[in-house]
Amino acid sequence: MEIAISLLGGLGLFLYGMNLMAEGLQKAAGDKLKRIVEKLTSNTVMGVIVGTVVTAIIQSSSAATVMVVGFVNAGIMNLTQAIGVIMGANIGTTVTAQIVSFKLEAIAPVALGIGIILYLFSKKQRTKEFATILLGFGILFTGMEFMKDAVKPLAEYEGFRQSLIYFGKHPLLGILAGFAITGIIQSSSASMGMLIALASQGLIPLSAALPILYGDNIGTCVTSLISSIGASRNAKRAATMHLTFNVIGTLIFVLVLNYPITKFVTWLDPTDAARQIANAHTIFNVVNVLILLPFAKYIVKLVLKMMPITEEESEATVRTKYLDERILQTPSIALGNTMKEVIRMGDKANHALEASMDSLLNKSMESVKKTEKYEEIVNILQKDILNYLLKLSKSPLNDEERNKVDLLFNTVNDIERVSDHAENISELSKIAIEKDLQFSQSAIEEMTNIYTKSQENFKTALKCLEEDNKEMVSKIYKVEDEVDALDKLYKKTHMERLNKGKCTIDSGVLFLDLLTNLERVSDHSCNIANQVKAN
Repeated sequence: MEIAISLLGGLGLFLYGMNLMAEGLQKAAGDKLKRIVEKLTSNTVMGVIVGTVVTAIIQSSSAATVMVVGFVNAGIMNLTQAIGVIMGANIGTTVTAQIVSFKLEAIAPVALGIGIILYLFSKKQRTKEFATILLGFGILFTGMEFMKDAVKPLAEYEGFRQSLIYFGKHPLLGILAGFAITGIIQSSSASMGMLIALASQGLIPLSAALPILYGDNIGTCVTSLISSIGASRNAKRAATMHLTFNVIGTLIFVLVLNYPITKFVTWLDPTDAARQIANAHTIFNVVNVLILLPFAKYIVKLVLKMMPITEEESEATVRTKYLDERILQTPSIALGNTMKEVIRMGDKANHALEASMDSLLNKSMESVKKTEKYEEIVNILQKDILNYLLKLSKSPLNDEERNKVDLLFNTVNDIERVSDHAENISELSKIAIEKDLQFSQSAIEEMTNIYTKSQENFKTALKCLEEDNKEMVSKIYKVEDEVDALDKLYKKTHMERLNKGKCTIDSGVLFLDLLTNLERVSDHSCNIANQVKAN
């Protein structure tokens, strides 16, 4: 019982240290991590590279594959891209096992000491992020030392050693044991840490460790399978591809490559069992990718055969395209996706504005209905994005990212207000159609002119937001001044037309309301620009 408690305590410290180190790495990577993922193309090899790098940063293949499931569910990554990233994630996760296989426990207190001092006394965000990495590193190795000390007494129990050796003689049981352990603790890195702790105390031979190691790699699929519950059918396919890839790899190694890998890692480190296991873990995943990469498209086809596209699925629509709660595990990427969703919402608001002006100028009830449809979509997106931003704000973000999240709350509301003004214009159109109101040619030219300026400003503001281009801000301010000047000028010329009897009272009221709504659209464009400037 005492051994189990000590082992659990060490495992807890190991997991906490790994998560802390990953959090520090993610914060330090920030936009770099987002840009790495944005490099994804249909090229599967590029997907492998990206998956390797991202997993090495976030220190978890489970988190990386859950993120992939989220991307596929959001419709921004196809299955061909996903299989490459999943393969890369398997390579990236071997970094942790390689680190813990070295005897670095002696420097753990040094890392902890430096990390605590930097974290407590430094005011710079970048220094605090580096301190978090050091703290995670120190706690991880402290946990590793705890696990090694916990399993030491087991060397006295011959029955325990024999039961582990039994796995070497019956690989299927070893695979099932590795699968069960990793499936329960939801981390192949942690289960590999336990395996290395046992090996470092001479408790488990390589022949028994290898089947458990293979099982660990299958067990890590449990997290992505769980995350796909309730997701789209395509997301379930991504999780199934992860499982299929690891199962095929395990069969190849158990049936064909088990003897060569044993000989090779023993040759590399004849006396160090911990290094042998870490190297076997790396070789398993690298060789597995090299063997199966040329067959990636066939794995995709196999999964599509197992889970064919249904008629209902092909017709399904989603409220948001880029948001998925699974991606919140990597906040910097979640923030990038939220920005894409905000821009998409802005495009819908712009379509609403276009339709509303068409409804007024051409007396089109069809365009009125279009405006109402877009306005409804924008309202749904506003609610979904704000809820997502609220959850994202609770994630570990650096100061710059947190500031972006805070500003996006305001930006989303400004975009929604533009859509509201479009709806107001469509309401004016209904009145114009119902009463068959006419506008003079001068009034139509003025309406078209101020609308063109206001819409141009809104589109520029969205581009400024998307590109984070502070140089565009002054251009938006300039156009806003022009819109304000036109608003005053056209109100004056309208009064002149009214006095000369060239315009009816009813048409005049609509004209003035239109000017007010379009001027407000430009105001909200300026608000968006202000938020880009403040970032």
